[in-house]
Amino acid sequence: MLAETQTPPDLAIHPRDIAFGRGSPVPHWWLGGDPIATAFFNALSASFPQGERFFMDAVRPYRNVADPKLAEQIAAFTAQEAVHSREHLVFNNAVAVHGADFSRIDSYLKRRFDFGRKLPPLNQLCATIALEHFTAILAHALLSDGDDLAGAPPELKRMWHWHAIEEIEHKAVAFDTFVAVARRLSPLRRWWLRCFSMALVTIMFFQFIGFGAREFFRHDGLNNLQSWRALLGYLWIRPGIMRRAAPSYFAYYKPSFHPWRVDDRALIAGVEATLTTSHAVA
Repeated sequence: MLAETQTPPDLAIHPRDIAFGRGSPVPHWWLGGDPIATAFFNALSASFPQGERFFMDAVRPYRNVADPKLAEQIAAFTAQEAVHSREHLVFNNAVAVHGADFSRIDSYLKRRFDFGRKLPPLNQLCATIALEHFTAILAHALLSDGDDLAGAPPELKRMWHWHAIEEIEHKAVAFDTFVAVARRLSPLRRWWLRCFSMALVTIMFFQFIGFGAREFFRHDGLNNLQSWRALLGYLWIRPGIMRRAAPSYFAYYKPSFHPWRVDDRALIAGVEATLTTSHAVA
C-alpha cells in the first residue's frame, strides 16, 4: 500500500531570503578550474528558474483544499522555490558574462515545460514529485559525502549548500499533496502514476543534463569524446554524485516509499550552521 504522510510532525520549513554574490564576478570555470564539473552545475542551474516555476504552479492550486498544516507547508515551499529561482537567475546571468548563450537551453526547457502544462493537473503533480525527489537526493549527496564543490569560491559553495538545505527541508511537500488529492484512487493506481512519471522524468532529466552540458562544452570548444567521458566519470565514479544518489533514487519505486523515510534534518542543521544572515535581502 502507498504510504501515508511520514513527514515529521515537528518539521519546520523556513524560507531563507538570502542573496548571493551580488557584485562578485563568477569565474569562467568556477568549480576549481574544472570545465567538466562547471558545465554540470551550470546545466543544473540553467534548469532551476523554469523548473521551479513549474513546481510552484503544480502545487499551489491545492493549497485551498489541503489541511491547515499541509497548506502552511505549501506556502513555505512556494516561498523557498521563488527565492531559488531568483538566485539562480542572478547566477546564470553572471555565468553568461563569459559569453555562454542560455537562449537555446531556455528554449529547450520551455518546450518541455509547456508540454507538461498541457497535462492534467494530477499528472503535473506527479512530475513535480519525481523531480523534487531528484533534487532532494542530489542535495543529500552533495551535503553528506564526497566533495563535489571542491575548489568553488566560498560564496558559490554557500549558495549551492543553501539551495540543497531547502530542497531537503521541503522534499515531501509535493508528495504529501499528491497523497492528499489522490486518496480516491486505489493504492495500485497511485503507485503506478508516480512510478510511471518518475521513469519519464528520469529520461527527460538526463536528456536535459546532456543538452545543457553540450551547450557549455560547445561554447568552450570542448564538445568532444574526451569531455563526455570525463563528465560520465565525474557523475558516476569520482566524486560520483549520481552513483551516491542511486540507491535513494531506486527507493522511490517501492510502494511504501515516502521522502521522510530518510530523516536528514541533522545533516542540514549541521550545514546550515555555515550559512550567515549577513547577505539577507531586506
